[in-house]
Amino acid sequence: MDLAKTNKKQHHFEIDMTNGNFFKKIVIFCLPLIFTGILQLLYNAADLIVVGTFSKVPNALGAVGSTSALINLIVNLFMGLSVGANVMSASAFAAKDENKLSKIIHTSITVSVITGIFLGIIGFIFARQFLEWMHSPIDLIDLAVIYLKIYFLGMPFNMLYNFAASILRGVGDTKRPLIFLSIAGMINVVLNIVFVVAFKMDVDGVAIATVISQIVSCILIMSCLCKTKEIYHFSFKKIAIHKKELGEIIKIGLPAGIQSSIFSISNVIIQTSVNQFGSIAVNGNSAAQSIEGFVYISMNAVYHAALAFVGQNIGVKKYNNIPKITWYCLAFVSMVGIILGGGLFLLGRYVTMIYTTVPEEIDVSLIRLHYLCLPYFLCGIMDVMVGILRGFGYSVLPMIVSILGVCGFRILWIYTIFYQTTNFADPKDLHSLYISYPISWIVTFLVHYLTYIIVYKRKIKQIKNQDLKISYQN
Repeated sequence: MDLAKTNKKQHHFEIDMTNGNFFKKIVIFCLPLIFTGILQLLYNAADLIVVGTFSKVPNALGAVGSTSALINLIVNLFMGLSVGANVMSASAFAAKDENKLSKIIHTSITVSVITGIFLGIIGFIFARQFLEWMHSPIDLIDLAVIYLKIYFLGMPFNMLYNFAASILRGVGDTKRPLIFLSIAGMINVVLNIVFVVAFKMDVDGVAIATVISQIVSCILIMSCLCKTKEIYHFSFKKIAIHKKELGEIIKIGLPAGIQSSIFSISNVIIQTSVNQFGSIAVNGNSAAQSIEGFVYISMNAVYHAALAFVGQNIGVKKYNNIPKITWYCLAFVSMVGIILGGGLFLLGRYVTMIYTTVPEEIDVSLIRLHYLCLPYFLCGIMDVMVGILRGFGYSVLPMIVSILGVCGFRILWIYTIFYQTTNFADPKDLHSLYISYPISWIVTFLVHYLTYIIVYKRKIKQIKNQDLKISYQN
């Protein structure tokens, strides 16, 4: 009796993704992940709100907000490897291959520490140079450099947390990362207020608060992996890089990282275009980016569900479950995108006023929110299809489609239609920049869905051929 209770408790956090009511399990998987993502965004949102409201330094809001595209550009190439760790751990866990899962976990954690240290050094040394390349307004670049340098000091802890969280997602555990990030998020908010309001700091205060909260979340999640009695246990004595497992992680994760980095390049180009409108446009755009991020991160939870659910079913060769998983994920991400995006479309002005009370900055923020929030579900269904394909083990193909359909299209749009029709003295001309987003989502989703149909039919055909071969041999 006691043993049964113990086993039930041990498996309380994992989800069986290969049997049962898939829609219910997708929702159960996603909800903690949505709240986790929202808490992660609150790191940056708390920074923006506190410096925008309490800092006495002009343009502190824009200094913090304008760094997000650059941070994503530098980090995302290596963060993509965590996608590979997620898919591989999901497959090994479903197959109950303890030895392989252990090698994947210890390789992933080792790689995360190495890349975190590397990124921290690069970001700290070249912070100003990167911002100058982006044409950051001269009246906020010094503040942005300070924020970036401090932020990148915490990069090893940031990378370690995200890789460890991807492993837990792979085994179906999205609850404990939520608990850990809740604790870190509360610490971040409290320290923001203490440093900026009580100690009269500005961007340096919110950056230090963010780094401290990242360290806390990292310690908590690593403690979880070390203490668990399940087959995804981590031991510092087993730290190593296993070449075969690293190769498999890179095969799936590197294309995901390249795609994210090129996405970030297009976002850096967009941020550079916004920078040319001046600090008012930068401040308003920063507020809107932070607001819309809550919709995106919520939809991105369904992407991770698609990744993990398909990965586990591939691991146990239950291919017939995949069409059902695909439609449930598409339906759920559409619901999330329409409800949250539509809500922000209607309440955009009031939400923006939390970040800034400057009328011109609010107007700029609303331009972006109106073009992105209402059709944001299109971005969600596009990303879900990418997750489905990566769960299959196909990573290069969705990378190429996404790069051409999203990044290529937006860059082409910027250097043709936008630059030829824009008056940079008038922030209202940002309309022609933001409309490129929903157009690129529609085109890319359609190509991804066609690719999925081809890939799935090919996989089913391979299974039938194998069955015929076995039958003939018998």
